[in-house]
Amino acid sequence: MRVLLVYPVFPPTFWSYDKSLELVNRKVLLPPLGLITVAAILPQTWEMKLVDRNIRAVTEDEWAWADIVLFSGMIVQKTDLLSQIAEAKQRGKLVGVGGPYATSVPEEIEGADFLVLDEGEITLPEFVKAVERGETQGIFRTDEKPSVTETPIPRYDLLELDAYDSMSVQFSRGCPFQCEFCDIIVLYGRKPRTKTPQQLLKELDYLYELGWRRGIFMVDDNFIGNKRNVKLLLKELKVWQQEHQYPFRFNTEASVDLAQDEELMELMVECYFDAVFLGIETPDEESLKLTKKFQNTRNSLEETIDTLIRAGIRPMAGFIIGFDGEKQGSGDRIIEFVERAAIPTAMFGMLQALPNTALWTRLEKEGRLRHDGKQDINQSTLMNFIPTRPIDEIAQEYIKAFWELYDPHTFLDRTYRCFLKLGAPKAKPPFKLPSLIDLKALAIVIWRQGIKRDTRWKFWHHLFSIIKNNPPVWEHYLTVCAHNEHFLQYRQIVRMEIDAQLQEFKQREENKKLVPEVVLNS
Repeated sequence: MRVLLVYPVFPPTFWSYDKSLELVNRKVLLPPLGLITVAAILPQTWEMKLVDRNIRAVTEDEWAWADIVLFSGMIVQKTDLLSQIAEAKQRGKLVGVGGPYATSVPEEIEGADFLVLDEGEITLPEFVKAVERGETQGIFRTDEKPSVTETPIPRYDLLELDAYDSMSVQFSRGCPFQCEFCDIIVLYGRKPRTKTPQQLLKELDYLYELGWRRGIFMVDDNFIGNKRNVKLLLKELKVWQQEHQYPFRFNTEASVDLAQDEELMELMVECYFDAVFLGIETPDEESLKLTKKFQNTRNSLEETIDTLIRAGIRPMAGFIIGFDGEKQGSGDRIIEFVERAAIPTAMFGMLQALPNTALWTRLEKEGRLRHDGKQDINQSTLMNFIPTRPIDEIAQEYIKAFWELYDPHTFLDRTYRCFLKLGAPKAKPPFKLPSLIDLKALAIVIWRQGIKRDTRWKFWHHLFSIIKNNPPVWEHYLTVCAHNEHFLQYRQIVRMEIDAQLQEFKQREENKKLVPEVVLNS
């Protein structure tokens, strides 16, 4: 059996980092971990090829080679996913589809012969049996949550490694919290399941053997969901990193209660974790309570961020505008919080109701879901439900806030304030000369931000101040400065796309108002 695994295109998103990646000759931030895990679960006697369409298109030879084509994707990849399914069917191929989007709304997956839904450790073996029996269609589902201790090492060898900026590794699935808008607890449950430390270290061994020596993103939706097990992992990872001379720097996602566990923070920094994404969502406590994000109300969020920074962990944070009952000026309050807390990277989006979440169910009962317009849900997508205050007001606040947060001067100032107090890394990798690619990227950043643009004086002042006052973090600081290249472009995309969707929305509303008049006149 010859299997072609295809990963659909991501549209430009907050996390694309297109312009930043161009600096270091890379195409994509992260690889398709789900698909290479699927490849590891499938019979290893099957022949497999993988094409990440964020790197390149599928060739005609690859289409012709395949007996079956497997796709996986998220809702943001919907457009390209459906397009590529159609391409495969036009060539007479059997098509199987899985992943979070298909699992959430299987009825939207047009053209697939097989739907391999939920978690593949259980459903993929059933799919394999069906294919080997000669069946040409089927739906495979389960309510069971598998133990990830049996999950094999992903097939990292199928990737075009040089095209990626970071690798993806997963330690756990699930999250213990109950945020109303989150689909993680719907897809993976509220009981975090973890791999064993030895299992994860074998994955790192494999990446090391393949020659990987860059960053790794621990893609767990809440890395510290099971604190006992994550500490067991970190204690062994610390030894592994020391023995291998710290070949990997780690980033991950975690809940804000990380800042209340000093041992956990220290272990992470000792293992060379240098950044964590946190779901802050909003500084408005009433909105946090309404959306059941109670873990964010127990301690001062500003003090939480400060604790993490001083421990040596750069914060990345997610924010949302458009919660029910939200008062006017939410966008401004988010700007003020991000600036006070000195969070360099603040992902910001309008609230979206994801399929089958508690929020989706509630809004559906209230008749407030919008099924028209754009439904692929991105940071530049208008809300897909009717909010409790005017959608135009929310959208304009969102555009203003995003524009101001990523003004190049504001971004540099905020990053500078963060790195002045950022704790020094405790990992001690050996010195190595920078590569030609890194030197070229540095030269471009210096030319654009330190010479060409009107940020020049600020750029040099902040850089020399960091080198003087907090020298261990200056390389990390310059890396984050390079992110400015992406945000300069992406804030333009946000403004144009939201403005266009607002115009469409207003036109549809006007047309609805005209209908009674037309009927009356006729």
